[in-house]
Amino acid sequence: MAKRIPPRHQNKPKIRLKVKIKKEDSVKVIAGRDKGKTGRVLQVDPVKGRVLVEGVSIVKRHTRPNPQKQIKGGIAERETSISISNVMLLTSGGVATRVGYRIEGGKRTRIAKKGGEVLDKK
Repeated sequence: MAKRIPPRHQNKPKIRLKVKIKKEDSVKVIAGRDKGKTGRVLQVDPVKGRVLVEGVSIVKRHTRPNPQKQIKGGIAERETSISISNVMLLTSGGVATRVGYRIEGGKRTRIAKKGGEVLDKK
């Protein structure tokens, strides 16, 4: 049986990390078993500090067939999320870089620390 959570911990506020990576960005994995791979960001979770990258961190899931939901059984491969600290943003030239901000005309735009290239799409 699961242990009861004390009331003082039940409604603890979740801390959102300051995330500089957005959906549809291209990133390079810099640590972990998929080090060196690149891919497109499919999903960002700022509360857990994780990103889902296309073609990276593939795992196998065994699924049972369910005819009511048109689910075929078998072994399915899918991506799992990896920590934001394990990825670096890629510029349009394919260079891995850190992200900085510059205020232009009252709007905050992301820039690459290497080269100063603007990363936000207009």
